[in-house]
Amino acid sequence: PRTTRKSRGSECERGERERGTADRPKPGIPTTATPSGSSRSGNAFYHFPGSEYGTVGFRNHNGIIIAADVLGSYGSLARYRNLERLMKVNDNIILGASGDYADFQCIKSYVKRKILEKQCLDDGFSLKPKALHCWLTRVMYNRRSNFDPFLNNFIIAGLENGEPFLRTVDKLGTAYNDPVIATGYGAYMSTPILRKAYEDNNQMNKEEAIELLYKVMQVLFYRDARSFPKYHLGIVTKEKGVEIQGPLTLDSFWGLAAL
Repeated sequence: PRTTRKSRGSECERGERERGTADRPKPGIPTTATPSGSSRSGNAFYHFPGSEYGTVGFRNHNGIIIAADVLGSYGSLARYRNLERLMKVNDNIILGASGDYADFQCIKSYVKRKILEKQCLDDGFSLKPKALHCWLTRVMYNRRSNFDPFLNNFIIAGLENGEPFLRTVDKLGTAYNDPVIATGYGAYMSTPILRKAYEDNNQMNKEEAIELLYKVMQVLFYRDARSFPKYHLGIVTKEKGVEIQGPLTLDSFWGLAAL
């Protein structure tokens, strides 16, 4: 009888069936998903509809001011309008996030578990911002190395041994510290404003820093299509510790400019 040469593709498929890996998703490649967003094979489908932008942090001489709007977008649809993206970790730390909100909720649960573990030790020590930042870099880098990253950028603001602390970590685990930090698409518009203000006056008091962040959030609302006129404001000071205000509302004017 006439014989035909088997294709290389069929040999690979047969080998996968023998090893039981035929249905295993390839790293970095989304599986076929149902309309609900979960895959038919039970694996996660890498689709992140609920995302948000515009977290801004600024260090003044007495503390940290951090702001984040409340909008969660479904593509270009302003779907969720009351999201809280600033988390009070303890009396010394605020955690701010941009990116996928579901991943932020997962990270929040991890942080709460870590706080509970610290409380169970009952050794008189609490979580410090530098420790939280270092731990988050390991978490983010580990997930990135497993081809399943948390799609977030985080800002960690707080007081480390009585001094203002402001650092960030992104979805790859890349981390740095700076007096001015902004995440998301809005960083391209807000960072130059904040840097110039810091260079002109790096000894701002709390009221001046709050007014500056108000102007920055106003610029983001005007220029960024994924921004929103309501935002939360996180304040870290040596006197009062951590406090989160809001949602606060921005003033805006969309009429014709006066000539």
